[in-house]
Amino acid sequence: MANSTALALSDSSWSPDFIQELLPSAERTALLYHLSFLCLGQFPQLERRIRDQAIETQMLFGSSEAVLLKCAGTSSNLVTSLFPILIKAVEKNKPKLAVIYLEKARKWIEEIIIAVDDMVERYDQRAQSVKTCTSDVYKEQKETTEKITEKTVEMKALEDALAKLETELKKNVSDMEEMEKRIEKSNQELYYLIINNRSYGYSFFWGFFSFRRRYNDDAIHAKQAELNRLVSEKNSLRNQGWNIKIKQTDFQLQLANTKIQLGAIPDPDHLKEVQKCLDQIRQILVDLNKFWKKVAVMLATLKQKTFVGEELIPELEDLKEEFLNSIEDAKQDWQKFGVCCQRAQGIFSIQSRTAYKFLEVNPSSLSKDEWNYQYKSIMAKLRKINPEGSATAAITE
Repeated sequence: MANSTALALSDSSWSPDFIQELLPSAERTALLYHLSFLCLGQFPQLERRIRDQAIETQMLFGSSEAVLLKCAGTSSNLVTSLFPILIKAVEKNKPKLAVIYLEKARKWIEEIIIAVDDMVERYDQRAQSVKTCTSDVYKEQKETTEKITEKTVEMKALEDALAKLETELKKNVSDMEEMEKRIEKSNQELYYLIINNRSYGYSFFWGFFSFRRRYNDDAIHAKQAELNRLVSEKNSLRNQGWNIKIKQTDFQLQLANTKIQLGAIPDPDHLKEVQKCLDQIRQILVDLNKFWKKVAVMLATLKQKTFVGEELIPELEDLKEEFLNSIEDAKQDWQKFGVCCQRAQGIFSIQSRTAYKFLEVNPSSLSKDEWNYQYKSIMAKLRKINPEGSATAAITE
């Protein structure tokens, strides 16, 4: 029994909050496109390429909205349909209807898995397309820009500052990777403590459909406290890395503006950041699919281990109250997960509908004051986004 739930404890994606990580990358993408448009759209040969990439991404976000809406709907169906039936089946010893609804839930989840698989592939294709566009910019830069033989003092200072930030970011990434390893190790140790404590065997099984666990054993409690501390340290590192990226973006834009004034095509730094954001969204969707696949396995296990034909398993009689309590816990968690999906769906909706209005104005027509106003506006919105799932709705004007 314990093996069927091992992944639920050892994988952080089992937390219903992981979907929140979609939000900052989604908000950041349009703003980075806008920065790219400001810097590169002033060159006619590049304006169309940036515009095409932005429009394709805008359409992809519209499709993402539909998938997240399906996730939210399925979460609601689990709470309003499946769980009440499970409760009734256990209380009244009438499992037949529960088995039917478990099969319905399996079909709901299969549809989501197929839809998310498609989105993962589309994000991969979009990221590759942006990568190709970035390469084209470098080629255009090499072919059409006169070589700058003398760097201004301002350019040298900005380049030095960017080099220092790059070193800081590499260290931050290394620290994050090390922290992930420590968290994984702590997760595994917590898992082994639980499965080796026989008194938790049944509660572990019946509670596996909920995201949360409650244990009173001192060793387990201490290990959970250690895990919580490590996760807190990881979040601190993630915030640190986010702040470094904001500084990088600011310096990159200042450097790009300096190069434009010298008549040179600037480096497509912000396009490279767009690609990273798309890759991050893709990876979170991969995690989302793993999540639903786990749920599908758990539903099948719940069906097999709870119902024998049209009868409840004999052992359930003594565990009935605990089983019902676990369903109540699960209901709360699935409601929270549904809210998270709705929130993410709302952000993708805003992004697909209004965040790309900047494409309506040709950047070459902007005055210096208008250019600077848009730059300051974008940077202010970027600073409001945080890596823990900001819902600031960073809509470009």
